[in-house]
Amino acid sequence: MKKLFILFFVLLSILQSCKQKDACMDVVCPNGQVCVDGTCQGITTNVIVTTNITTNTTWTSDNVYELAGRITVTSGVYLTIEPGTIIKGQAGTGANATALLVARGGKIIAEGTSQLPIIFTSVADEISPEQVKQGNFTSPNLDPTSQGLWGGVIILGYAPISASANEIQIEGIPTTDENGLYGGTNPTDNSGVLKYVSIRHGGANIGNGNEINGLTLGGVGNGTIIENIEIVGNQDDGVEFFGGTVNVNNLIVWFSGDDAIDTDQSWGGTLNNFIVICGNATDHALEIDGPEGTYLASHTIRNGTIKGSPEAELGDFRSCPRGAFENIFFFDFPDPSINGRGDLSITNPTNSTCSIDNLLNGVLTFSNLQVILNTNVTLSSVFRNGTDAYVVDVTNRTVGANKSTFNWTWAEQTNQLSGL
Repeated sequence: MKKLFILFFVLLSILQSCKQKDACMDVVCPNGQVCVDGTCQGITTNVIVTTNITTNTTWTSDNVYELAGRITVTSGVYLTIEPGTIIKGQAGTGANATALLVARGGKIIAEGTSQLPIIFTSVADEISPEQVKQGNFTSPNLDPTSQGLWGGVIILGYAPISASANEIQIEGIPTTDENGLYGGTNPTDNSGVLKYVSIRHGGANIGNGNEINGLTLGGVGNGTIIENIEIVGNQDDGVEFFGGTVNVNNLIVWFSGDDAIDTDQSWGGTLNNFIVICGNATDHALEIDGPEGTYLASHTIRNGTIKGSPEAELGDFRSCPRGAFENIFFFDFPDPSINGRGDLSITNPTNSTCSIDNLLNGVLTFSNLQVILNTNVTLSSVFRNGTDAYVVDVTNRTVGANKSTFNWTWAEQTNQLSGL
């Protein structure tokens, strides 16, 4: 009987231990805290950011900064972020979604390097400053497909947009928050610098099926410098341009949950040298929309390599799109005849032919496009509405991105760039 009694308590202890383990299985605590019965306890060593940035501020690489809500860099204020700094967003949806918002007139100076990139990620990510200093930029515990764990980075400016007014509220920010306004009349507006920045696991839902983009650029002017950007596993678009004139160089977007690159409201800049790697949830590699007001501008997207997935579309050009698309290579997309996915199309708005008219009139142009097609698939079944005239089916590409510029990325360190 005594042995049975002891065995009973041993088994009870094991069950209690398993229960505690299960409660903490999916809980990742901030630096310095531990999980007990499913909750994080102790004092975190992260710097918790709870209020807007209203004076010039520097974030240093020896700290991890934790966004506890929507944090705004207000007008007239600089936020400087040192190379190698890690910023983590807490979980939250709706009004509680975490994001870093740079308001019109504010500036972000985030100049990472190829050896010390700046990383925006989720608080659930266990990546540390020590790891980054050692040259390892991969997450130790999150897959690149992990999405929607926090919000994203939003930059707003005074450059022109084509909308219902010269300035409007960016999607996802309540109208009561005037920091969410973007647009104006200054094409050379300067919102700062983003160099060697990796944005990961964002896209928190802000309501009614609407998620935050990895990088949102609203009315951002061409005085802003944006280059060497990686966006990983965002639940909505990788990057979305809402008007403005900003230029972006060396961009890689992989495993986005909606569109990889989305343009709206007559963005008038250039995207040069880019890679898109579609994931199983990616909708379009390119979604190109036309103006929403009387202001008309065109953008240029060139020198890109786009890798498809079984569910992805090459592109949707819709609602009177404008722009030039040059030196782009597509491969690994599905046969459109199987499930209706895997094509590039031009869509007219209701009761209008403006989208096709723009192609015919040279307002929308394609040049030096290349593709590797699946067996028995024709160019015209993939590149529709007359765009097949600008594409060549190849065995080896001669156009596309220079992938050597992305050797600092998580994508490179996990062999995602192999075969591109």
